[in-house]
Amino acid sequence: MDHDRSSSAGELARALARNAEAVCRRYLSNGRRQGAYWLVGDAENTPGRSLFVRLTGPEGGKGGAGKWTDAATGEHGDLLDIIARVERLERLPDILAEARRFLSLPQPTHDTRRIPLATGSPDAACRLFHAAAPITGTLAERYLASRGISHLSEISALRFHPRCFYREHADAPRESWPAMLAAVTDLNGTITGVHRTWLARDGSAKAPLATPRRAMGQLFGHGVRFGIVTDVMAAGEGIETMLSLRCLLPTMPMVAALSAAHLAALVLPPGLRRLYIAQDKDDAGATAASALAARAIGSGIDVFPLMSRYGDFNDDLRLIGRSDLIAPLGAQLSPADIALLIASPEV
Repeated sequence: MDHDRSSSAGELARALARNAEAVCRRYLSNGRRQGAYWLVGDAENTPGRSLFVRLTGPEGGKGGAGKWTDAATGEHGDLLDIIARVERLERLPDILAEARRFLSLPQPTHDTRRIPLATGSPDAACRLFHAAAPITGTLAERYLASRGISHLSEISALRFHPRCFYREHADAPRESWPAMLAAVTDLNGTITGVHRTWLARDGSAKAPLATPRRAMGQLFGHGVRFGIVTDVMAAGEGIETMLSLRCLLPTMPMVAALSAAHLAALVLPPGLRRLYIAQDKDDAGATAASALAARAIGSGIDVFPLMSRYGDFNDDLRLIGRSDLIAPLGAQLSPADIALLIASPEV
């Protein structure tokens, strides 16, 4: 990561947090203060009460001032994200420039628009993700439907990019393909990386490329998150594996670690009481699940393995069907979580 750029963004985020209420009154003007929070409909300033911004708290970190959560979608972030969404800004330099304008800070004397982001850095990953669109009605939604996956309307961790660059190797020509993007975040909701799945031009399958799935940024310990964790969550390797589980447990928070090695190293959130581990049916999956389970048990967390009949839960969803998966999955859940299982395949 470019140190100057990352530290600049961090300093501006902290400065905005120190003026959190003023930021909210400017960019979330359709909301209002209630106690220590600012309430509004969403991160685009829609009237309502689903999104809440902390107006007080420590400087940085979980629970800090300026941190926000949308209870309806599971999205969360900081005030730089709010500025980007409300002002429809996609490039990091433009977001930082708007923040400086609000804070009445001088703009950099150099032309930040000409400073390239380091290839593969978290900043580059963040820029790519925010340049994409929500997946509803896109080829990414069509691709997931071809894998039997639905219940996507409230997933903010997935986006669609119509022309995402691809190179088979460093000396190969650059190609452009549609892609499904997944945000990799830390426990605070900060984007640390992006996973790309390049798609066929009609969205019917993965693109006919040598490596149609790649990740960039800082992945170790992080993951693609669906929902906000309180005391229970499910974790597994693949995005499609966890989205398939989500078709049956749509309100259970989940995280896809992207690989067996990263699943073993996943950082577990504080306050977690029950952890479900979706284990892929191979040696690497078994080893990763055992390593994660050992760490969780050592921290006093109850661990429940979730075993698929075939290779993973997406195989099960496609080959067995949602309705026939409810009973075998329910048998693997804690009694406390049975109510999270959907009652019928049409829900």
